[in-house]
Amino acid sequence: MTGPRGSLRAAISAAVATLNPGYFALVMGTGIISIAMWDNGHHALSRVMFALAIASWVVLAALHCWRITAYWRLLRADFTDPRRGFGFFTFVAATDVVGARAALEGFRTPAICLLAIGALTWFVLGYVIPWTAVLNPSVRPALGGANGSWFIWVVASQSVAVLTAALEPTMHTGRRVFALVAVFSWGVGAFLYAAVAVLVIARLLLYKLEPADFTPVYWVAMGATAITVLAGARIVQMADAPMVAATRGLIAGSSVIFWVFGTWLIPVLFAAAWWRHITHRIPLVYDATLWSIIFPLGMYAVASYYLGHVDHLPIVGDIGSVMAWVALAAWVIVFTSMVWHLVTTLVLRRGSVGH
Repeated sequence: MTGPRGSLRAAISAAVATLNPGYFALVMGTGIISIAMWDNGHHALSRVMFALAIASWVVLAALHCWRITAYWRLLRADFTDPRRGFGFFTFVAATDVVGARAALEGFRTPAICLLAIGALTWFVLGYVIPWTAVLNPSVRPALGGANGSWFIWVVASQSVAVLTAALEPTMHTGRRVFALVAVFSWGVGAFLYAAVAVLVIARLLLYKLEPADFTPVYWVAMGATAITVLAGARIVQMADAPMVAATRGLIAGSSVIFWVFGTWLIPVLFAAAWWRHITHRIPLVYDATLWSIIFPLGMYAVASYYLGHVDHLPIVGDIGSVMAWVALAAWVIVFTSMVWHLVTTLVLRRGSVGH
């Protein structure tokens, strides 16, 4: 088919074929800012963001299903690419973030279903991706592909802990099981953060880092600390259960340490962005990886809010309230850029080609 309509269809097919596996960060960022707005009492705005997160999840899930059936070889190539493979964990985190937001509305059954999907996917991908993307003998040395996207593995683990801890107070039965899952996934995530940090630092020290390599995905390093803080704060709030009682003090103290380190990372990441875009003049244009900035900012806001309230640290809670608006402003900029990018790429540019 020729003409604008055929050109548009071809453009969409090409976009699906090369769809970034980390695009669910769009849902993550939108969903966590919805939670931030809810925490700050702006329920109407929060519900609008919640609706956008659900719509984005549905659209991206459909596009990934399309890609699985029509472009399996390209999808498989992403699984074996250390630079892109960990992006698949964004599906886990996005699903759990939407579930956590649904729990705020009292939608317990949908939240439980989303937890089941997220936890099962996290469990499967947690073994598949390290093998295909890191331990795959055909990709050597895999360390050269280590980047900030590897921290999404941590985020996925902690997202399971967040949603489980959020649902535990609403459960009439099985609360000990929920407590076990929450502490288990939090502990795995905490250890994964240390392991991934070592690997990413080793990559930075052993391989030359070009300005083009320092993409926004490195912001996930901060986002991973923030969601670890949020998961820890939610676990501390849980009712007494053997697993919670045994770890509450450790998790509470560790959450504060993670918050301190995540706060320290923010100026470092801004300095890296300056080095990339100002010093080396790399243009700042829309790219799917920009959503890797929005989620960490929103998660830092929510984590600070909860940590401030749970540990009675009012200044931390105030920081969270301010950062919620910073995250929302950043979301508006990136979302507007995304819409304009889609319009110019899929409609205007392809339409002119068709004529």
